[in-house]
Amino acid sequence: MNSMDIHEILKYLPHRYPFLLVDRVLSWEAGKNIVALKNVTINEPFFVGHFPGHPIMPAVLIIEAMAQVGGVLLLSMVENPKAKLVYFMAIDKAKFRKPVFPGDQVRFELEMIKLKMNTCKMGGKAFVGNDLVAEAELLSILVDRQDVLERRKDS
Repeated sequence: MNSMDIHEILKYLPHRYPFLLVDRVLSWEAGKNIVALKNVTINEPFFVGHFPGHPIMPAVLIIEAMAQVGGVLLLSMVENPKAKLVYFMAIDKAKFRKPVFPGDQVRFELEMIKLKMNTCKMGGKAFVGNDLVAEAELLSILVDRQDVLERRKDS
């Protein structure tokens, strides 16, 4: 079991403000599971329009944060995470049970369901305190960053 502060997370994920949605990794076991936190503040740019007078974190951003946590788990298994990217491929069985408000701290718990070559399926849950606020199964693929850059040049 390990932990990561934001400086370590930045070594794994390419996301930056305003789209980095993981603040701390509490623990992870390579290839098995991960627990991480997102501190939700009123300063998040999406609260300006979602919704004025009644700010709640958009459900799709809860799933995005969950996927980023899964990305940290997947990238923690490779020798050179800076040379790889994690692409989100599918969402299954997504359920949103309670809203997330400014001031909440969301705890993400993900488990590796299946890992085959460079594709993985993870089961994720999001909690505020002891309350389950969202859950989903996520399918992702690990790609070479250089291949992506070369394809972009060719198009």
